[in-house]
Amino acid sequence: MQQRTLTSLILSTATVLASLTAPLPLMAQGKDLKIAHIYSKTGPLEAYGKQTQVGLIMGLDYATGGTMQVGGRKLVVIEKDDQGKPDLGKNLLAAAYGDDKVDIAVGPTASPVALAMLPVAEEYKKILLVEPAVADSITGEKWNKYIFRTGRNSSQDAISNAVALDKAGFSIATLAQDSAFGRDGVKAFRESLKTAKLVHEEYLPPATTDFTAGAQHLIDKLKSQPGRKIIFIIWAGGNPFKIADMDLKRYGIEIATGGNILPAMVAYKQFPGMEGAAYYYFGMPKNPVNEAMVARHYTQFKSPPDFFTAGGFASAMALVTALKKTNGNTDANTLIAAMEGMSFDTPKGKMTFRKEDHQAMQSMYHFKIKVDPAFAWGVPELVREIKPEEMNVPIRNKR
Repeated sequence: MQQRTLTSLILSTATVLASLTAPLPLMAQGKDLKIAHIYSKTGPLEAYGKQTQVGLIMGLDYATGGTMQVGGRKLVVIEKDDQGKPDLGKNLLAAAYGDDKVDIAVGPTASPVALAMLPVAEEYKKILLVEPAVADSITGEKWNKYIFRTGRNSSQDAISNAVALDKAGFSIATLAQDSAFGRDGVKAFRESLKTAKLVHEEYLPPATTDFTAGAQHLIDKLKSQPGRKIIFIIWAGGNPFKIADMDLKRYGIEIATGGNILPAMVAYKQFPGMEGAAYYYFGMPKNPVNEAMVARHYTQFKSPPDFFTAGGFASAMALVTALKKTNGNTDANTLIAAMEGMSFDTPKGKMTFRKEDHQAMQSMYHFKIKVDPAFAWGVPELVREIKPEEMNVPIRNKR
């Protein structure tokens, strides 16, 4: 009897000790944490995609203190090229979730690709962090709970530009791509104007290179208008500033636009004093994260970081902040609970994921173009930072 009791006690103690020393299954320590980055490595928005990729990798390194680990798990980034094609992007995301068993996906570059990808995230019940596609519908009527976005949306672009351009006596016509990006941007801009008069909307195919006919329509609509006459351009890729070749000054017509990548801003040198609002320019935000990114970029590439580099960096900061909160747990519902309402530091300062639609609320920058011979591009001088609380960004989803 005593022997049986002693044996039972030994077995019981061994069981307790085994349970204490067993690894915690929730932590999945040692298992790689896979991140798919699906973006335009090639295609019409290749320049944007490559900047995002640089920013993402640089941001992950910075946010993890150089370890590339969170919660004991190594971060592994798997890159895929959607070429700017919606069907390809959709299939690549399904393969990333289904075959590669990635925990989280980031991307894509183009809005049509993003819209094709949204249902895939919902089907696989995994997080898709959208960066930098901007169409409002991504966090609007096409949104689902697995979608978060660090990139700005069309409304944020439009509302911030309205802050700069919505003035009494201004007559404005818009020139935009006939795409989700262009039409969402014009819609948000139109809805944001309270004082200026919108007289015409001109839409052209996204790959347009000859702007003559479109420019003539804009001139015809604006030339007889009183007061200041402005063409506000919403465009990604290409060179819509060729419309200036049609001697707009003869009709007293000015050009306005938002910020862009540095190569595109070379054209801005033609328009000293041009105003608009930008998502990012390396010389405008004053915070430690931006200083670190700028310094790292100069060290690595001998040049300043660009528009979409900041976006990729911001997405990395959001991911690592969320993963630190969950201690590396990538269960979608756990991440959603951690990320809704979550604030995180970025090169633009603090961003916060709005709970209602998971859109990152963020500052924008009212600028005026200055010509500086030291720079190949027109330099956007900061007029003022437009804070998130100053922009009434609509909630457009059906949650």
